[in-house]
Amino acid sequence: MSLLSNVLGQYDAPQQAKDMGVYPYFRPIESDQDTVVTIDGKRVLMFGSNSYLGLTNHPRLKEASIKAIEKYGTGCAGSRFLNGTLDIHLELEDRLAKLVHKEAALVYATGFTVNSGVVPCVTGREDYLIFDEYDHASIIEGKRLSFSKQFKYRHNDMDALEKVLKRCEPDKLKLIVVDGVFSMEGDVSKLPEIVALSKKYNASIYVDEAHSLGVFGKTGAGVCEHFGVSQDVDLIMGTFSKSLGTIGGFIASDNNIINYLKHNSRTLIFSASITPASTGCVLAALDVMAEETWRKDALWANTARAKAGFLKAGFEIGPTETPIIPLYVRDNTKTFQITRMLMDDGVFINPVVSPAVPSEDSLIRYSLMATHTFDQIDESIEKISKAARALGIIE
Repeated sequence: MSLLSNVLGQYDAPQQAKDMGVYPYFRPIESDQDTVVTIDGKRVLMFGSNSYLGLTNHPRLKEASIKAIEKYGTGCAGSRFLNGTLDIHLELEDRLAKLVHKEAALVYATGFTVNSGVVPCVTGREDYLIFDEYDHASIIEGKRLSFSKQFKYRHNDMDALEKVLKRCEPDKLKLIVVDGVFSMEGDVSKLPEIVALSKKYNASIYVDEAHSLGVFGKTGAGVCEHFGVSQDVDLIMGTFSKSLGTIGGFIASDNNIINYLKHNSRTLIFSASITPASTGCVLAALDVMAEETWRKDALWANTARAKAGFLKAGFEIGPTETPIIPLYVRDNTKTFQITRMLMDDGVFINPVVSPAVPSEDSLIRYSLMATHTFDQIDESIEKISKAARALGIIE
């Protein structure tokens, strides 16, 4: 056995969880990603999915994916920069730019590679990157790759953000990078206030709309549209792996910024293109999102139903304003235990423990789809409440 294997073999946290019978990860699903899934031959209510509009098994998305494969094959065998750009990539970029009210867009193979490739690319050594402390891991990874000066401010704290902006040299680029919706806590970025500060201190703004695309805004364009600040935000990022039913991501901005990224963003230039199937799928998803507006309405009705039920049961859910509802456990062991108990009782939820959050902030993450029924929501609340009372999480 090599030294490397010996050193890394000392990491045994997963084995300890397995020995306790509470290991909650890599649970194989044997069906499509719907409100009910099959695990070990058993039907389980799915409340751990990011498919907010419930499009992952929509027949129009499936048909569009199949047609794209029939025309273009299964892959592009290269990067967008060289041989991997298809006409449907350009069509999708045009559609996305119009959706989020920008001049141009650029499609990447995944949402993670958008943030990890754009964030370190757009500012130089003498410039500033400024982050909310709860920004997504993909943004943090991009931060690690940047040579710019970096500041972090307390979550959604505008006084803390202003103090950071005051420390920056006035004549240097300053980019504030923030999630539109924070994926664990479910709260919304204070974009109007951030825009006001950006104008006061001549800063630019980058908003990650991964969990708000399809959920917020008149047309589903996200929180920038919701707050009416799309033109005040310099870069808008989104993903296809949540509301749009497949995988991939994009960045949208003005023509100057997109032209620069096309020729300098390493995760675009040195990664293979998004597949034809996923590209066709997103084009169809945009059509469905525009036509089946009942989905967003149903998602918000489901959100109101679930929030009211959990509050009535006595759960602490924090400041969530979205279909992401954190149920705070505040104990790593109990978080694993309740996840196991709920799986045994036919409810799939996601545990969030340290180091993703501090141990005292551990939680189970409950997320809704437009296609959940009230009966499914009520059943899940009843079962989650029963398990939580047994563990002393609620009274």
